[in-house]
Amino acid sequence: MHFKLVLVFVEDSKTEAVIQAARESGATGCTVINHARGEGIEKHKSFFGLALSGQRDVLLLLVEKHLSRQILERIAEVGEFDDKPGTGIAIQIDVEDAVGVLRQSEILVEVVEDQL
Repeated sequence: MHFKLVLVFVEDSKTEAVIQAARESGATGCTVINHARGEGIEKHKSFFGLALSGQRDVLLLLVEKHLSRQILERIAEVGEFDDKPGTGIAIQIDVEDAVGVLRQSEILVEVVEDQL
């Protein structure tokens, strides 16, 4: 079984909705890193040196490669990444090898076979 790592940088107010959408699209789990900070093209506004931007979360999803694109597209839709600037981004990268995913692989075999 081959995996991709989907990295999602999202406003913390949308984290739960994005996780739910990913799960409905075939993701079997997620790791959340809270209170990340970032900056895009436009700098964040500040008030006496304090940033006025909302918190971000980083979501890490190890997903089966045949499901990765539909998960990525659904995350982008729910997170409104293309509709509203600054709401977040999501990327996927190839995973060369993974351990500790035996249970996930057993579940995903049936799902992927049905789709192929």
